[in-house]
Amino acid sequence: MPDVPARPDRTTALTRNLAVASLLALIVLGLAWELWLAPTGQRTWALKVLPLAVPLAGFLKYRMRTYRWVSLLVWLYFTEGVVRATSESGISAVLATLQVLLCVVLFTACAWHVRWRLKRGHAAEQAQAESAAADRP
Repeated sequence: MPDVPARPDRTTALTRNLAVASLLALIVLGLAWELWLAPTGQRTWALKVLPLAVPLAGFLKYRMRTYRWVSLLVWLYFTEGVVRATSESGISAVLATLQVLLCVVLFTACAWHVRWRLKRGHAAEQAQAESAAADRP
């Protein structure tokens, strides 16, 4: 199956857009949280968003492997959000809850994207096999 769909259908484009939007929102949230909204005193914590910037190019190019590994990476940010939502108070708890929600959206978009493309790929392979079998005498 080619890595980049020749012409993405509506669901593929929707899941890609949802994944990109939630990823960008996680990056903005992480930077705003650690630098301005509720800083912990150590600005170096803002560097935690750097790994989130890496998959943007893969998302925009519809690279299936990027969606797969991001669906695993996102759980680290989910775990941080859950821990901080339950252990901190005030605005930090609200921001952590927002991070958890964005992680769930990102995971859902990635999983949906991968499943949809695999389903379409298998359907296309079956159609090709059936047409090849019909062409045989």
